[in-house]
Amino acid sequence: MSDEIINRVAESKLVTFNLEDYYVQGRRVLFDISNWLFEGLLLKEKDFRSRAAEHDWSQYQDAYVALHCSTDAIVPGWAYMLLATHLHPFAKKCVQGSLEDLETVLYTETLSNLKISEFKDKMVIIKGCSNKPVPSNAYLLATSKLQPVVKSLMYGEACSSVPLYKRK
Repeated sequence: MSDEIINRVAESKLVTFNLEDYYVQGRRVLFDISNWLFEGLLLKEKDFRSRAAEHDWSQYQDAYVALHCSTDAIVPGWAYMLLATHLHPFAKKCVQGSLEDLETVLYTETLSNLKISEFKDKMVIIKGCSNKPVPSNAYLLATSKLQPVVKSLMYGEACSSVPLYKRK
């Protein structure tokens, strides 16, 4: 018997799909509008418009911005839209919601343009661990994008994967 150690994972035909590879680089900013509300709860249109007009929007140059309100204030939709008009010349992307919502939008755009032909009839494992912020929805998006073309789909790491789908 040979003492040679064989790496069966390296020799397998598994293809790893790492969502971190599709992470959109760039600065993320969470913009909390509650600071612009009266007592953090009431939007006074004149004051809000004044704050928006006086704000230095250039600080968001090439940033990805998530607009949200950290209080239970009822904020009319036009308020977010107004801020988006000010951000438009500077920010790469502006969404209403959390940073996770922002990441979901970025991954949705990236994965919708993904060429999946390289995964046709392959055994694919969607890598589970990441060092970058990968939202839960990105895993669902990847699954729905890959499932129609792959032979099998798994989640996790090659040494301990969870089977999700196998074409019959």
